[in-house]
Amino acid sequence: MLIPFLLASSLVSPEPEFNQLRQILENYGFEVRLELPPIQGAYGLLRHDSKTIWINPVVFDLGLAQPTLVHEAVHAAQSCAGEQNLQTLGLDIPPPTMTTPFFFRYHSHRRELEAEAYTIQVQPNRTELAIELLDRYCP
Repeated sequence: MLIPFLLASSLVSPEPEFNQLRQILENYGFEVRLELPPIQGAYGLLRHDSKTIWINPVVFDLGLAQPTLVHEAVHAAQSCAGEQNLQTLGLDIPPPTMTTPFFFRYHSHRRELEAEAYTIQVQPNRTELAIELLDRYCP
């Protein structure tokens, strides 16, 4: 019997590190939904106005769940910092060269926001860095 793709993905239970970051985001008033984002093809998405984060279930199958949630957590911190709009955080970590193709397609302010999110998501201590940013900008 074949299990539909989304059902198979939804059977994956998140790792403790994922659950920890999810709980912290929820403590700061963000809703984290493990379902298809409203933009087709997205792995993750933050809607600033509703404080909703979608995580596409396919990221669990791809081994990208934690980096995806960290990426959206950085956007959540940017959301808190900007109040009405996302604001760059002025990180003192330069974007690694390998991340450039992922954010270079964006323009202007959006490119800076994405550069910060991609920069943090590839760090070895990415979850701790995301938590520090949330604690700094979302209290």
